[in-house]
Amino acid sequence: MTWLVEILLPLLDNDGRPFGHETFAPVREELVDRFGGLTAFTRSPAEGVWDEGGDRSRDEIVIFEVMADELDRRWWREYREALERRFRQDEIVVRAREVERL
Repeated sequence: MTWLVEILLPLLDNDGRPFGHETFAPVREELVDRFGGLTAFTRSPAEGVWDEGGDRSRDEIVIFEVMADELDRRWWREYREALERRFRQDEIVVRAREVERL
């Protein structure tokens, strides 16, 4: 089995300003260097919507995904925390699921 790990990254900072290429490029390089490849869904941003105590919040996101033979949870937790600092976010979603290559 293989792990598919998805990272949901915001396109805009908390003040509504877009993150530039210089913010995303290092993430791409880090993931390619560690996992040997990457798929980035950047053409049509996805939209996240959630309820915060009666107020609706929205985010436009891009999704980076990698495939890994093993899931190093400690590394991913530390990487997620670094991304949260880099993107100045309270939380960045990193999710993983086992997939079978056909």
